[in-house]
Amino acid sequence: MKNYGILKMKTCKFSIIIPIYNVENYLEKCLDSVVSQTYKNYECILVVDKSSDKSEEIADKYIKKYNWHKVYEENTGLAKARNLGVDKSNGDYIIFLDGDDYFEKDLLEKLNSIIKNEDLIRYQARDIINDTYVDYPEKNYDLMSGNDAFEKIINFHYVENAWLYAYNSKFYKKNHFKFMENCIAEDYGLIPLIISKAKSVKIISYIGYNYVQRQNSLMNNNNYLKKIKKMDDMLKQYNFEIENISKYSNPLFKTFLNNSLIYYSTTLKYKDFKKYKKILKEKDCFSHLKGKSLKYKIRNFMIKSNAYFYYNYIMRLR
Repeated sequence: MKNYGILKMKTCKFSIIIPIYNVENYLEKCLDSVVSQTYKNYECILVVDKSSDKSEEIADKYIKKYNWHKVYEENTGLAKARNLGVDKSNGDYIIFLDGDDYFEKDLLEKLNSIIKNEDLIRYQARDIINDTYVDYPEKNYDLMSGNDAFEKIINFHYVENAWLYAYNSKFYKKNHFKFMENCIAEDYGLIPLIISKAKSVKIISYIGYNYVQRQNSLMNNNNYLKKIKKMDDMLKQYNFEIENISKYSNPLFKTFLNNSLIYYSTTLKYKDFKKYKKILKEKDCFSHLKGKSLKYKIRNFMIKSNAYFYYNYIMRLR
């Protein structure tokens, strides 16, 4: 009989952590992608929030059939759900999977074949928007420090997404990494810090993660109050990361954090953009923008002079 990720395996290689909340239309495909993994030495931890659909019912079916572990807690939010899953994990490596996304069937096998106790393994993603598939294979890079790895990763299509990394459990737990709870954009507030503290990082071009972009997801929600909350949460998490990133860290870490804050501020209404621009100027964010080319100098000038806001605004109207 095949082993489908039984939690009681104390020395399993991978811990797959899946937060579940109102994803009934996607969940079976997500969980089937775990069941179908060609490498079987894993545990699967489903962190289930109280849903208004049949998500919990679907999760319970898989938990019972494959002896997976269930953590139930209401009103968790994504960050707390991931933290709870990590606390319950026993694998050598931790991997995050969102309940509306899914793995390629050989993801674990591919990772197992190249892992040599690295702190962090970075693999790549495919966007799925309706019937459109967009691959982001990026490049392979051999073992390097987190400082050196970030110089490569910062040029990737996706940088701080938690579900694109396999984390060495000892490294993760020794550093007491936690997603900041009750925040939007929690990946922004932790993943750059994790990379900065890693002593060994390997990057592979393999596309193992399918990112399903659904219209009613949190990141695509048009509720403007959530956009403001996200901006406030990004500022809160920015402060945390700046305080915790070593003075020996690559300057690109601060550059990335600054660019992300500035860019997101340009997506807000003009009165709010002006308010946050003042805050960002007080934090000296505009002094650490990426790039020395003429293109970037023009872009940076546009941001400082408000022209970048108008450019973004016009592009959104097109």
